[in-house]
Amino acid sequence: MTPAVDVIEDDSGITLRADMPGVPRDQLELRVEGDTLLIEGKVQPQAPAGLEAVYAEFRASRFRRTFTLSRELDSAKVDANLKDGVLTLRIPKQAHAQPRRIAVSAA
Repeated sequence: MTPAVDVIEDDSGITLRADMPGVPRDQLELRVEGDTLLIEGKVQPQAPAGLEAVYAEFRASRFRRTFTLSRELDSAKVDANLKDGVLTLRIPKQAHAQPRRIAVSAA
């Protein structure tokens, strides 16, 4: 399945918010290979201890999404947080790509 993702850019980087309902932290995989970001998560249905489902409409599923990252982004400094089924990734821009203020002096 393809998770819905919001991408928000500001002066210092981008934030991605991906809907990953039911994905536990230990079943989430994030990888950066070259300029590609991979988000992958697996959902396993859970039955109460000692019980086994005879019939289930919900099955194991896998979320997967890839993104091509701009060279302006610093993929070595990705920060990830998973809370309430929403994965939030913050990828800062590299120092040379961030806007900077130039001081003007009176000569």
